[in-house]
Amino acid sequence: MDSMNMIVAKNIRRLREEKKLSMDELVRLSGVSKSMLAQIERGDGNPTISTLWKISNGMKVPFDALTVRPKSPYEIVKTSDIQPLLEDGGKVKNFSLFPDNENRRFAVYYLELDAGSYWESEPHLKGTTEFITIFTGKIEIHAGGQGFIVEKGESIRFEADTAHSYKNAGNETAILHMILFNP
Repeated sequence: MDSMNMIVAKNIRRLREEKKLSMDELVRLSGVSKSMLAQIERGDGNPTISTLWKISNGMKVPFDALTVRPKSPYEIVKTSDIQPLLEDGGKVKNFSLFPDNENRRFAVYYLELDAGSYWESEPHLKGTTEFITIFTGKIEIHAGGQGFIVEKGESIRFEADTAHSYKNAGNETAILHMILFNP
């Protein structure tokens, strides 16, 4: 299985070419530097989730279009085989379990947020909704100008097409599943 960096590299290059975007045009649309984009497209970069959001928003594609793996009629996914996307210096680990594709308008993620971690997400595509279930710990989520504490055994749904944030509000690693629905 390709590393997540190579999957992202191949997908960004493919999408950029399909959209007939030059590297310079993608720089202008995304706000990501040309050197960073080139590094990511070679599979050498280790982009943050925020950087990938800027690229996906710049190309006007769902975030998961950057992380989608090759198709198969069935798939067993082991988090131990997935290279997570990292935020907050590696304290937030985001495992793309089932990325969105052109036939499915949702994606499923498994996240681990270390104690004290914080992550602010870029707005997703217009109309995107997040569904989150907490399995361990508790998370403080800010979305739509409101703050919410969501604990083990609880779930939350919110519109995710504006900036929103996640903070581990406990003393242990928080584990959650996230489903992104793209209209």
